[in-house]
Amino acid sequence: MAERLDFRTVSYKKGEVIFAAGSMVTEIGLVLSGSVRIEHTDLWGDKGILNITPAGGVFAESYACIPDEPMLVDAVANEDSDILFINVPGLFSFGPLWESQNRLIQNLLMISAEKNLQLSRRSLHTSPKTIRGRLFSYFSQQVSAQGSSRITIPFDRQQLADYLNLDRSALSKELGKMKRDGLIAYHRNRFEIKMDVK
Repeated sequence: MAERLDFRTVSYKKGEVIFAAGSMVTEIGLVLSGSVRIEHTDLWGDKGILNITPAGGVFAESYACIPDEPMLVDAVANEDSDILFINVPGLFSFGPLWESQNRLIQNLLMISAEKNLQLSRRSLHTSPKTIRGRLFSYFSQQVSAQGSSRITIPFDRQQLADYLNLDRSALSKELGKMKRDGLIAYHRNRFEIKMDVK
């Protein structure tokens, strides 16, 4: 299957651009190790993080499936990463489909649906007008997803600020206030949410 569909594996160093905004892609990236940051940079150089794709996740699938659609975002190695690239035209070429090829297409469809949900969640998290409101929205979703009031998030402070579309210093200041108010406790990217206090 790898030979027929023209799979290839490439290693990237932390911070290296995998796909740049404006480029046309025909391959889906599957993260074998490390993680990939999907970010948008505006004309003034301000960055916003849309998502971090961990090992086992895929990226650029929407662009690879739509011919001649330029990427609106950058895909950047969030750490040293190994990426398996899957050629989409080969994947969807006509002819007898192998059972494994069928399964791969089904899995990619489910992943694409999950990505749409992730973008919807981010919209929900950035809609509150206050920093605290955005943090409550994000933490609530993480508590629900992880099934515990003790959560680990995939972002450092700058990345969390970018994801929630906030200034880093304002975010850090609000986290400090929330800690003093007894709403949260944290160390680096590990948080305990005090759900009986608000």
